[in-house]
Amino acid sequence: MAALEKQNADLQTAIANAQMAGDNGWMLVSSALVLMMSAPGLILFYGGLVRRKNVLGTMMQTMAMMGIITVLWGLVLYSLAFGHGNSVIGSFEHVFLKGVGLAPSPYAPTIPEQTFMVFQMMFAIITPALITGAFAERMKFSATCVFLTLWSIVVYAPMAHMVWGAGGLLNISGGRIPCLDFAGGTVVHITSGVSALITALYLGKRIGYPREAMPPHSVVLSCIGAGLLWVGWFGFNAGSALNAGTLATSAFVTTHFAAAAAASGWTLAEWLKTGKPTALGAISGAVAGLVGITPASGFVTPMAALWIGLIVGVFCFLMVFFVKAKFGYDDSLDAFGVHGAGGTMGAILTGVFATVVINPAYGAGKAVGLADGNVHQVVNQLIGVAIAWGVSIVGTLILLFVVDKTIGLRVSAADEAEGLDLSQHGEEGYHSELVAH
Repeated sequence: MAALEKQNADLQTAIANAQMAGDNGWMLVSSALVLMMSAPGLILFYGGLVRRKNVLGTMMQTMAMMGIITVLWGLVLYSLAFGHGNSVIGSFEHVFLKGVGLAPSPYAPTIPEQTFMVFQMMFAIITPALITGAFAERMKFSATCVFLTLWSIVVYAPMAHMVWGAGGLLNISGGRIPCLDFAGGTVVHITSGVSALITALYLGKRIGYPREAMPPHSVVLSCIGAGLLWVGWFGFNAGSALNAGTLATSAFVTTHFAAAAAASGWTLAEWLKTGKPTALGAISGAVAGLVGITPASGFVTPMAALWIGLIVGVFCFLMVFFVKAKFGYDDSLDAFGVHGAGGTMGAILTGVFATVVINPAYGAGKAVGLADGNVHQVVNQLIGVAIAWGVSIVGTLILLFVVDKTIGLRVSAADEAEGLDLSQHGEEGYHSELVAH
């Protein structure tokens, strides 16, 4: 009898170890996939969309975030986002990664806390990098580094804690206003997109905009970057299940369906408007769909994902082609039109389509979203969106003012005409003699 009990205990231990190994393997791969979204994904996507004279300067801004935010995350950001603080911000309990070891944490009980920490770090890296699309071709590199470093502390860390941190205001596990955000619709896309709009408005338009044509110098690079973003997004969304179980499968499938539907929706809308479908429109639509499904990916069915992708794809198309044109703001690479608008619509639609069939977020049998009859969840989603907008607007305006009055934000007119590559970095992406041939 004792031998049988020991054999059973050994078997249970082996099963638990196997689960931990599988979950940890998937989460490490997911972390690498999310990092791939920054480099080379976003680097190529944004780099191809700017003019030739700004390609390296634009790429360098994302590279800078990979270095700066990694260091800052280990020093203090992880603690502020996931430490046990109050309902708005975490504590300093994990500064310098104190206590963040190889044992599991309450956030993810089947993987080492260091794996959870590094996975979340990849989100913190790409979020400020997304903002650079709005002020492309006109902000000083020094100002970019200072502004986005401060932004990560003032805007990103509080939003991450409110939505995902223990005791957070919007956390679905005990928060006072539970908001559904599986992988970062409010935390990543609304904050970056809205902050992008505020930054573009504060800086003003590029010289010559919109009188002069400023077409992308290489849609080919942008297509490659968009493809890498699409693939990397599986780590972004499916990895947010924090294990290799069925919820990861669901998030993986919905991510792909939404991207496909949004790419189709944007392309069709553009085709009807201009008479020609473009590659740039297709990849923009795909990214919009990926943005829109991010908060919903772990809560909705594949068919709901198709609807979310279609709605968000057309909505973002309208924001870029009509709203931006109507108001005339210079969101250089449509960071707000895709991430701000798409993140907002996706967060609201999450409350509409979320269902207990996919994720019993509030317990077995309890309604999750409007699809289950929970009307109040849509209200919570709207409140979460409003908080994300408010934090982003106020925090961004304060930081822009401070940086502008201390070191200055915008390059000189001469430097802007010369291009960021030479004026900020003293190098060229394409040597003139090679271009001439």
